[in-house]
Amino acid sequence: MTTATTTAKADAVRDALADRSGVLVAFSGGVDSSVVAALAHDALGDGAVACTAKSETLPDAELDEARRVAREIGIRHEVVEFSELDNPDFVQNDGDRCYHCRTMRLGRMYDVARDLGIGTVCDGTNASDPGEGHRPGLRAVEELEVFSPLLAHEITKEEVRTLADSYDLSVADKPAMACLSSRIPTGLEVTEERLTRVERAESLLREWGFSQFRVRDHDGLARVEVGADELDRALNPEFARAAHEHLSEIGFDHVTLDLEGYRTGSVSPGGDADSGSSDTGADEPTDGEDDAPLVEDVFAQDYPSGE
Repeated sequence: MTTATTTAKADAVRDALADRSGVLVAFSGGVDSSVVAALAHDALGDGAVACTAKSETLPDAELDEARRVAREIGIRHEVVEFSELDNPDFVQNDGDRCYHCRTMRLGRMYDVARDLGIGTVCDGTNASDPGEGHRPGLRAVEELEVFSPLLAHEITKEEVRTLADSYDLSVADKPAMACLSSRIPTGLEVTEERLTRVERAESLLREWGFSQFRVRDHDGLARVEVGADELDRALNPEFARAAHEHLSEIGFDHVTLDLEGYRTGSVSPGGDADSGSSDTGADEPTDGEDDAPLVEDVFAQDYPSGE
């Protein structure tokens, strides 16, 4: 149920957007950017446009989802293409990868906005985002002066989901979906080959019925994470056999299951939060990157022999 306080905040966002001649919403189809798109459409009607940036790091399934949710909202939807792999700073995958990605994505958003005669670009950063872990992508949002209406009016992640429910949006309970490059640890180059095999591996887990998962690519070693409530299924020998067979066919040299289970930011500098975990649309929530060991170090530890 939407509280009076949340309703008042949503009304304030609509009023702030209605004062603008038009807005372009950086749109991923996740819950944060979908709520911003719905509020913008309420405020401006045809003056609001949702825009999704298509690149190698966005799974095809997520682009299809964004198109579907835009239709659900009734907002005009544009798709713009670009390649992060054209930027060597992004490819080298240092601690600022998300900053470089977000800068490129938002830059393309501004290009589309200019072409449409729109002066304001919005994203889905909410009031819960700034204090959660390593978020280099938020620096790009600030530098490019993107308007974050949820943040400006102190709408938290919990309130975002409440508003999504009030709009009857199908993504109200959708988990955060990080961009594919977040599966590659810091220092290991982001390549099309690695992004493709991660996407194919995660598509298999989705087809097999898992809902919360990641496949981390440690230079050819697949580290599979699944949610705690699904870990029993992943420990089934039949799953182990199928995962090894199919992920090996995709191109992984080794396939492992992380017994700690799925957790955001397990390859991020802070190790405990998604880097930019709101789905800003400019850049899907990204788990970030860290100093996690690459494949040559995975088996380097000394363990008791048990003798």
